[in-house]
Amino acid sequence: MAIVRTAGTEIIRSVCMQDVDGTQELIVGVQHHIYTVLSIILECQAKQAVTNKFKFYLQAWDAHAGSSGETVYIVDSKIQVGETYVWGDKFSFNGYEPTGISGSMNTAAEQDAIADQEGSAVQKLIFTCDNPADNYDIICTYIDQNNA
Repeated sequence: MAIVRTAGTEIIRSVCMQDVDGTQELIVGVQHHIYTVLSIILECQAKQAVTNKFKFYLQAWDAHAGSSGETVYIVDSKIQVGETYVWGDKFSFNGYEPTGISGSMNTAAEQDAIADQEGSAVQKLIFTCDNPADNYDIICTYIDQNNA
Protein backbone atom coordinates (compact mmCIF):
# COMPACT_ATOMS: atom_id res chain seq x y z
CA MET A 1 0.00 0.00 0.00
CA ALA A 2 1.33 3.42 -0.93
CA ILE A 3 1.88 6.13 1.67
CA VAL A 4 -0.69 8.93 1.58
CA ARG A 5 1.00 12.19 0.53
CA THR A 6 -2.00 14.47 0.05
CA ALA A 7 -2.39 17.99 1.47
CA GLY A 8 -2.34 18.13 5.25
CA THR A 9 -0.21 15.01 5.68
CA GLU A 10 3.03 14.65 7.58
CA ILE A 11 5.28 11.65 6.94
CA ILE A 12 8.70 10.58 8.07
CA ARG A 13 11.14 9.84 5.27
CA SER A 14 14.69 8.62 4.97
CA VAL A 15 17.26 8.42 2.25
CA CYS A 16 20.24 6.03 2.32
CA MET A 17 23.18 6.43 -0.06
CA GLN A 18 26.37 4.40 -0.35
CA ASP A 19 29.79 5.47 -1.67
CA VAL A 20 28.79 9.08 -2.38
CA ASP A 21 31.83 10.67 -4.02
CA GLY A 22 30.64 14.09 -5.19
CA THR A 23 27.69 16.46 -5.07
CA GLN A 24 24.44 14.69 -4.15
CA GLU A 25 20.97 16.09 -3.46
CA LEU A 26 19.50 14.60 -0.28
CA ILE A 27 16.16 16.44 -0.18
CA VAL A 28 14.59 18.11 -3.22
CA GLY A 29 11.85 20.50 -2.15
CA VAL A 30 8.26 20.49 -3.33
CA GLN A 31 6.17 23.66 -3.32
CA HIS A 32 4.13 24.18 -0.12
CA HIS A 33 6.09 21.53 1.79
CA ILE A 34 8.17 22.05 4.92
CA TYR A 35 11.07 19.70 5.64
CA THR A 36 12.40 19.10 9.14
CA VAL A 37 15.72 17.28 9.18
CA LEU A 38 15.91 14.97 12.19
CA SER A 39 19.36 13.47 11.66
CA ILE A 40 22.14 12.91 9.18
CA ILE A 41 24.61 10.07 9.71
CA LEU A 42 27.74 10.07 7.59
CA GLU A 43 30.41 7.35 7.59
CA CYS A 44 33.71 7.86 5.75
CA GLN A 45 34.61 4.89 3.53
CA ALA A 46 37.62 6.33 1.69
CA LYS A 47 39.56 9.59 1.29
CA GLN A 48 42.01 10.85 -1.28
CA ALA A 49 43.71 13.05 1.39
CA VAL A 50 43.31 13.32 5.17
CA THR A 51 42.64 17.07 4.85
CA ASN A 52 39.63 16.62 2.54
CA LYS A 53 36.31 17.94 3.85
CA PHE A 54 32.63 17.17 3.38
CA LYS A 55 29.83 19.74 3.39
CA PHE A 56 26.08 19.88 3.81
CA TYR A 57 24.31 22.98 2.55
CA LEU A 58 20.96 24.38 1.55
CA GLN A 59 20.45 25.78 -1.92
CA ALA A 60 17.92 28.30 -0.75
CA TRP A 61 16.52 31.80 -0.50
CA ASP A 62 18.79 34.19 1.44
CA ALA A 63 16.38 36.32 3.49
CA HIS A 64 19.23 38.66 4.47
CA ALA A 65 20.42 39.51 0.96
CA GLY A 66 17.06 38.90 -0.69
CA SER A 67 18.60 36.61 -3.29
CA SER A 68 17.67 33.31 -4.86
CA GLY A 69 19.53 29.99 -5.03
CA GLU A 70 22.18 30.85 -2.47
CA THR A 71 24.49 28.29 -0.87
CA VAL A 72 23.84 28.31 2.89
CA TYR A 73 26.34 26.00 4.61
CA ILE A 74 25.20 23.87 7.53
CA VAL A 75 28.30 21.68 7.93
CA ASP A 76 31.87 22.14 6.63
CA SER A 77 33.99 19.52 8.36
CA LYS A 78 36.27 16.53 8.02
CA ILE A 79 36.45 13.02 9.43
CA GLN A 80 38.87 10.20 8.73
CA VAL A 81 38.31 6.80 7.13
CA GLY A 82 36.19 4.61 9.39
CA GLU A 83 34.85 7.53 11.44
CA THR A 84 31.19 8.49 11.71
CA TYR A 85 29.72 12.00 11.86
CA VAL A 86 26.23 12.48 13.32
CA TRP A 87 24.15 15.64 12.83
CA GLY A 88 21.41 15.47 15.46
CA ASP A 89 20.25 19.10 15.61
CA LYS A 90 16.90 19.64 13.97
CA PHE A 91 16.28 22.35 11.40
CA SER A 92 13.54 23.09 8.88
CA PHE A 93 13.36 24.61 5.44
CA ASN A 94 10.68 25.32 2.86
CA GLY A 95 10.30 23.42 -0.38
CA TYR A 96 10.23 26.55 -2.58
CA GLU A 97 11.47 30.10 -2.46
CA PRO A 98 9.22 33.17 -2.05
CA THR A 99 8.19 35.77 -4.57
CA GLY A 100 7.58 39.51 -4.19
CA ILE A 101 10.57 40.30 -1.98
CA SER A 102 13.42 42.56 -3.01
CA GLY A 103 16.20 43.05 -0.51
CA SER A 104 16.44 41.94 3.10
CA MET A 105 13.37 40.55 4.87
CA ASN A 106 12.22 43.15 7.40
CA THR A 107 8.42 43.12 7.41
CA ALA A 108 5.72 40.67 8.45
CA ALA A 109 4.42 40.65 4.85
CA GLU A 110 7.85 39.54 3.58
CA GLN A 111 8.03 36.91 6.32
CA ASP A 112 4.62 35.64 5.16
CA ALA A 113 5.84 35.59 1.53
CA ILE A 114 8.68 33.28 2.55
CA ALA A 115 6.22 30.94 4.29
CA ASP A 116 3.81 31.07 1.31
CA GLN A 117 6.47 29.62 -1.06
CA GLU A 118 4.91 31.18 -4.18
CA GLY A 119 8.20 31.49 -6.11
CA SER A 120 9.38 29.19 -8.87
CA ALA A 121 12.75 28.06 -7.43
CA VAL A 122 13.08 24.78 -5.55
CA GLN A 123 15.10 24.62 -2.33
CA LYS A 124 17.36 21.62 -1.63
CA LEU A 125 19.54 19.98 0.99
CA ILE A 126 22.80 18.95 -0.68
CA PHE A 127 25.96 17.01 0.25
CA THR A 128 29.34 17.50 -1.39
CA CYS A 129 32.95 16.45 -0.77
CA ASP A 130 36.36 17.67 -1.89
CA ASN A 131 37.48 14.83 -4.18
CA PRO A 132 35.88 12.08 -6.29
CA ALA A 133 38.17 9.58 -4.52
CA ASP A 134 36.40 10.40 -1.23
CA ASN A 135 33.52 8.01 -0.46
CA TYR A 136 30.84 8.46 2.20
CA ASP A 137 27.79 6.49 3.25
CA ILE A 138 24.88 8.77 4.22
CA ILE A 139 21.56 8.28 6.00
CA CYS A 140 19.26 11.30 6.25
CA THR A 141 15.98 11.10 8.19
CA TYR A 142 13.41 13.89 7.92
CA ILE A 143 9.77 14.87 8.26
CA ASP A 144 7.90 16.04 5.16
CA GLN A 145 4.86 18.23 5.91
CA ASN A 146 2.58 18.74 2.90
CA ASN A 147 0.71 22.04 3.24
CA ALA A 148 -0.50 22.25 -0.36
